[in-house]
Amino acid sequence: MTGILSVAAVPSKTAADAGRLAMTEQEFRHFYAETARPLKSYLTRITGQADLADDLLQEAYYRMLRAELPALDAQQMKNYLYKVATNLTRDHFRRPSRQETPAEEMQIADPRAVGSSASLDIQRVLSTIKPQEREMVWLAYVEGASHREISAITGVKESSVRPLLYRIRQKLAALLCDSGLDGGSK
Repeated sequence: MTGILSVAAVPSKTAADAGRLAMTEQEFRHFYAETARPLKSYLTRITGQADLADDLLQEAYYRMLRAELPALDAQQMKNYLYKVATNLTRDHFRRPSRQETPAEEMQIADPRAVGSSASLDIQRVLSTIKPQEREMVWLAYVEGASHREISAITGVKESSVRPLLYRIRQKLAALLCDSGLDGGSK
């Protein structure tokens, strides 16, 4: 399941759909163009599986379009989309029938994005931390989300975001040091 959602997936403007997200096809295409790549990267990094990220991406857009939402600005809509995607990811990993992907088998979706072996090593280190920790690191340092936005997306109290990010950074520093990727400062 890759590519843009078909036009048929965009809710129609009928009386039954009055409470649903009011977005034209053109507005949806623009929103999708702005958010799909970063959201796919986010999902790939927290799941470690490009195929699963594709499925979750499509399901997140579908659920966003089907949701009964008040009028939202672009940033609120993006935050809502990320929250839906995050919840879908957590639900996937809570299912008892799923099989764990060992950290050493996790792959970067686009090998061209890797510039050196150090990038692969860092990806391996990131794959060893908990999915929620990867979510927070990605949102904070790649997406540039504020603590309030991270709180809204992950469901963590806003006052807890800063100390959690600090602990995650400390944990990553220790893991990088243990794996010899600390820049030679050992």
